[in-house]
Amino acid sequence: MAHLLEDKVVFVTGAARGQGREHAVRLAREGADIIAVDICAPVSDDVGYAAATRADLAETERLVRAQGRRIRAGVADVRDAAALREAVAAGVEHFGRLDVVVANAGIATWNRFWEMPEQQWTTLVDINLNGVWRTMSAAVPAMIDGGRGGSIIIVSSAAGVGAAPGCAHYAAAKHGLIGLARTAATELGAYGIRVNTINPGAVDTEMGNDPNVAAVLGQHPEYMNAYRMPLTSVQRADVGDISNAVLYLASDLSRAVTGSKVVVDMGQTMA
Repeated sequence: MAHLLEDKVVFVTGAARGQGREHAVRLAREGADIIAVDICAPVSDDVGYAAATRADLAETERLVRAQGRRIRAGVADVRDAAALREAVAAGVEHFGRLDVVVANAGIATWNRFWEMPEQQWTTLVDINLNGVWRTMSAAVPAMIDGGRGGSIIIVSSAAGVGAAPGCAHYAAAKHGLIGLARTAATELGAYGIRVNTINPGAVDTEMGNDPNVAAVLGQHPEYMNAYRMPLTSVQRADVGDISNAVLYLASDLSRAVTGSKVVVDMGQTMA
């Protein structure tokens, strides 16, 4: 039986572990070859969880190959447009095409906005918002030149749909991704390229287990109202829950879907 992404090529950022690794492996299981990048280094002292490493990225490579698919992986920072262009160019030269982009790379830090140093704000926005723009800018020309259409999946957040007290810069960036996706969907529709967002809530990853979350919410328990999840049978999504949504948007199952958001947040942002 044919896989949903048989012989497609997918570019995944932030692929060394967590959601990015799961997306790469899940799409490989469905027949895709993978171009993977990750910074594999700390980006800010404000981040409360350990950074991914080159060993993590090597494990992603191993897991993709275990699915019987090919992968080209390298170290690249989404703040470095030239590095992203080089990664895409090398991948397209090797695999011959590019069909899907999963713009996943991002960080989370915590603070009240008026108490936040400017560097904390600008670093996160440069990675989480500008980094997605750089990723798309690097990838879209190859997708257009391929003439086969394609799919761009932007990993936004429940914080891109509702309030996120304690991380206003994160919410601002993730809301910005919704606008970027909708506008890009309009601009790229003529080329058959769809653009959508995934909006996860709490996910069981290193970022999701950041101890700074408990510290900020413990100091300001009134913020917890913004993070309540009515679906109590699922305390926290796992990476597979998010990858299932990514697979839907990457495949032709969603061929009529663009400019939309798929919210996977256990009801956190339900109106």
